[in-house]
Amino acid sequence: MLKENVEQVKRILQKESEPWGRLPKLIAVTKFATPADILPLYDLGVTDIGENRVQVLQEKLPHLEGKFSIHLIGRLQSNKVKYIIEDVCMIHSLDRMSLAQEIDRQAQMHQKRMDVLVQVNIAGEVQKGGMPEEEVLPFLKKCAQLPGLNVKGLMAIMPLNAGRDELNDYFLRMRQLFDRCAQEAIENIHMQELSMGMSRDFDLACRQGATMVRVGSRLFQ
Repeated sequence: MLKENVEQVKRILQKESEPWGRLPKLIAVTKFATPADILPLYDLGVTDIGENRVQVLQEKLPHLEGKFSIHLIGRLQSNKVKYIIEDVCMIHSLDRMSLAQEIDRQAQMHQKRMDVLVQVNIAGEVQKGGMPEEEVLPFLKKCAQLPGLNVKGLMAIMPLNAGRDELNDYFLRMRQLFDRCAQEAIENIHMQELSMGMSRDFDLACRQGATMVRVGSRLFQ
């Protein structure tokens, strides 16, 4: 079943992203999956996985055989950065300066630059992480001064109760915000990745130019 699900998701990605001329990266969301569930992904060509919680990631890491690029996609507490700074390839949920400063500090201690995405709360949901869209550009300019950060783009999580038309509008707004940030050409900010779209709406995200989609239940159901 996993093989069929992966192939189906890849077909949708191929079709919906065709106008953009590039295939979005598929990040398999593995927060509810065991290492035994995750390892077969490698042979199916899925080598990027996304985990939400630091403790769960730490428990799984020894069993993943070093096969995967791991993305931290959940909300991150500043005091947990030190535990994942060497193990993840990208942090998707940067949404406040205190976290940016801690990632910068830990990255410099480990003599690296940490790839990060700035999380945007595009729908203004009070219960979600991410910053309001009007705060993104000023925040990027501050992040550009932190040598341990490599800001590579934006991330968003869409409202669970939104309909398809509403979701499409949010994805379009994210694409427009991404383009505005890119046009600013802020030194040391590299607007390359737009991480948006999950199991129920990744097709819409692809149509609006997502470069990464985070898919879990559609793969493991």
